Amino acid sequence: MSIIEHLAELRRRLVIILAALLATSIVAYALYNRILDFFLIPYCSIAGSNHCSLYVTGPLEGFGIRLKISIFGGIVLGLPVILWELWKFITPGLKRNEKRYAIPFVFTSVLLFAFGAFVAYLTFPHALRFLSGAAGPHLKEIYSPSSYLNLIILLMVAFGVAFEFPVLLVSLEIAGVVSPQRLSAFRRWAIVIIFAVDAVFLPSSDPFSLFAMALPMIFFYEIAILVGRLIARSKRRPRAAVSSQ
Repeated sequence: MSIIEHLAELRRRLVIILAALLATSIVAYALYNRILDFFLIPYCSIAGSNHCSLYVTGPLEGFGIRLKISIFGGIVLGLPVILWELWKFITPGLKRNEKRYAIPFVFTSVLLFAFGAFVAYLTFPHALRFLSGAAGPHLKEIYSPSSYLNLIILLMVAFGVAFEFPVLLVSLEIAGVVSPQRLSAFRRWAIVIIFAVDAVFLPSSDPFSLFAMALPMIFFYEIAILVGRLIARSKRRPRAAVSSQ
């Protein structure tokens, strides 16, 4: 395909993605109350069902929050369409060997991101309880929906991105940038760096979220070493067969 044809194809895919996001955002707008209830569950679990309201401080804030949740929910609901259209755009430029790796990588990436967001959601009540207790007994919390939702969404996104760590490592191993032996030798420094980076970039800065993010990443590091060794072993087998002939 020429450059003009590539741009035309890209435009067509983007139009489909935007149309899907518009439709799913409308659905999320209609489901706003259920989505908000879902995000309030961690707060209500520590504050009690009678004291878990969020308070707006301006006449436009409530409507702005509804639009924000609608857009966020639309992206989540439209994710299958987005990934499918991106896949259809990228596939023609991939070789057969690259396609073989691409499908499990895409599936694993989506699964790990969802798992990371789920872990963040489960951890958030403990983080919220810690942050509330750190203020001391003389300060009472009145959360605005903007600050509360920004924190929980950022935390879920941060965990989702962090849990892509093994996909990155395995990709580097396949590309030959790093080897399982080098990762194994670098293990101690990797643990220190993981905790340091998580502590700096974690939105909530609480110890519960820190350990909930860092410990799985260390486990993923070991899994990446194991997967890298299996990949290296599978590459050596054809070479050994050719040399024996």
